[in-house]
Amino acid sequence: MNTKIHNIISASISVKQQVLADTQLLQEIAAATQACIAALKKGNKLLFCGNGGSAADAQHLAAEFTGRFYSDRKALPAEALHCNTSYLTAVANDYSYDVVYSRMVEGIAKEGDVLIGLSTSGNSKNIVKALEQAKAMGVCTIGFTGAGGGAMKSLSDHLIAVPSKDTPRIQEAHILIGPIICELAEAALVS
Repeated sequence: MNTKIHNIISASISVKQQVLADTQLLQEIAAATQACIAALKKGNKLLFCGNGGSAADAQHLAAEFTGRFYSDRKALPAEALHCNTSYLTAVANDYSYDVVYSRMVEGIAKEGDVLIGLSTSGNSKNIVKALEQAKAMGVCTIGFTGAGGGAMKSLSDHLIAVPSKDTPRIQEAHILIGPIICELAEAALVS
């Protein structure tokens, strides 16, 4: 069992080293951070969506903005779109799970906001539809995906495609990168 644990940790470190060595990916992370900063400075909001572990990551990141990261500062407008379970279950039941996020985007997003969609495959239908809706409304889109970006690649103004096809390793990298964006955005907005 120790060998297996060692191998899993080594695989996680390897993916993070690949992220660190990818200059283009680091530039995308910086550009995504700047997009978040620009939106927040203008009084716009950040919206997050994902499924399963990616939903948990979306909720975590939204909380870092509305709560605090390092600084005791005013709350920043950020929301994870899956937290209203009455809405989520009604729309999934009455329409389809594929549109639970796109309808929410249609209802609460406005031009100048940022939608951050998390999907390790880049092909989750409800995330893809949310990005399509956001693009149609002039909302900046950021995609957190795995290698290649899937269908989200063409819909993301800023694509953060972790160089892996292994879901747990991708999610580990997402939850490394997301707080980096939070930290840098907070620093830019507080200073």
